[in-house]
Amino acid sequence: MASDRNTGSLARYNGERVAGPAWFEQAVAVKPEAAWVDVAGARIRYLRWGDRSRPGLLLVHGNAAHAEWWSFIAPFLASDYNVAALDLSGMGDSAHRPNYTMELFVEEELEVARAAGMFDHEEPPVIVAHSFGGFATILAGAHHGDKLAGTVIVDSPVNPPDRPGGPPRREFRPHNVYPTLTEALARFRLAPEQPCENDYIVDHIARRSLKQVDGGWTWKFDPALWASRFSIGDTAERLRQTKCRIAIMRGEMSVLMPHEVGEYMFNLLGRAAPMIEIPQARHHVMLDQPLAFVAALRALLADWNHSLPRRRR
Repeated sequence: MASDRNTGSLARYNGERVAGPAWFEQAVAVKPEAAWVDVAGARIRYLRWGDRSRPGLLLVHGNAAHAEWWSFIAPFLASDYNVAALDLSGMGDSAHRPNYTMELFVEEELEVARAAGMFDHEEPPVIVAHSFGGFATILAGAHHGDKLAGTVIVDSPVNPPDRPGGPPRREFRPHNVYPTLTEALARFRLAPEQPCENDYIVDHIARRSLKQVDGGWTWKFDPALWASRFSIGDTAERLRQTKCRIAIMRGEMSVLMPHEVGEYMFNLLGRAAPMIEIPQARHHVMLDQPLAFVAALRALLADWNHSLPRRRR
């Protein structure tokens, strides 16, 4: 997610690419297949890693983000899965729409999974979704969970009744155009704002959040997204209605999903679904602690390989 409000932490690099450790450079050097699928009148882009004959694993980003948020995570999963990550409409390189709804985002998830061959396998796909994408995936699990092997909801808070929730209200305004890439990168911010020690990851996703236009550089996501009031209805009830296996992940230091919110969601699921806390991670879990996130997800999926693909009710 990007914001134009303050000078970004990448300013000190003066537009130079921030090199990462060996594991990161090796991961992003694995080039995925890029493909497109038409969904309800919009062209949706997705990236795919691994063998299509393996079980499907669909990765879904947060609001105003894009598939490249998963490009350093997906290669670690592609040895066992047919992995895909999509750009939701209005974000990344996917088409913009006149109107956006959570139901359309669910349709995009399912159609990308289908286009990537995930429904051709005897095992249905698993969807792993972060933040805003988690709410669309909660809705997918409630309405279409019979088509899925499971959902993993990453730091998408379903708040108790006494805690205000919902997306922040933002003023709609056109994007700024920055004369140079260096100036644009300096304006990149995570939303909600938080520190992130892994500047090389922030730099990687920031560069892929921008596009060149007349006069300079601007953000790829549709600014009209902020004008939409997204809803999946009663979020607690949608969570309880999940028709497949489900697991919840949260960052230990997340301001959006503190321990008490995780506990509330755990109780909504009958204290029967895995609740996984990633140490020293804030809301942007896979940016803060990418290898810990991979290890936890691998362990969860390996365990699910030895259990029934339907949630016990």
